[in-house]
Amino acid sequence: MSRAFTKEIDDAPPPPVPERPISTARNLVTPNGARQIEQMVAALMQQTAATSDSELRAALKRDLRYWEARRASMEVMEPLSEPGTVKFGTHVSIRRGGAVKDIRIVGEDEADPSAGAIAWTSPLARALEDAAPGDTVEFAVADREEEIVVLSVAGMN
Repeated sequence: MSRAFTKEIDDAPPPPVPERPISTARNLVTPNGARQIEQMVAALMQQTAATSDSELRAALKRDLRYWEARRASMEVMEPLSEPGTVKFGTHVSIRRGGAVKDIRIVGEDEADPSAGAIAWTSPLARALEDAAPGDTVEFAVADREEEIVVLSVAGMN
C-alpha cells in the first residue's frame, strides 16, 4: 500500500463515543444517591479538565453529560421512618428459596444488586411494591413462579 493512503487513514479522527442511554423512568434517588451523583459530576469535571488525551476526554465528556442529565432530573425522596409496606427507599427482609435476604429499594443509578441495593424499576422491586410483612408475593423467574415472603419492612437511615 502506498504511504500516501496510510497517512489519511491514520489521521482520521476517532469515531464518536456513543451516548450512554438515559432511562425514561422517573429518576428517583435517595439522599445518598443524590450525593453520589453530585460526587460523580464533580469527579468527571476534574478528570475532564486534567486530561489532554482526546479519546479519554471524549469518553469523560460523554459520561459527564449523562451524570449532568441525571442530576438535572433527580427527584430526591426522603426516607420514610415507618413505611409499613415496601416502597422506594425501604429496607426489606425477604425469604426467597429458603434463604433470608436483605435488600434496599433505591434509584437506578445507585443500584448494586451484589450489595443488596436494587433499583425501584427492577422486576423484583416491582413485585414487592406495596407488600407488607407477612405477605407472600409471586415472582416470575425464567419459566416458573417463585414465592417470596416479606419478613420485615423498614425505612433506610
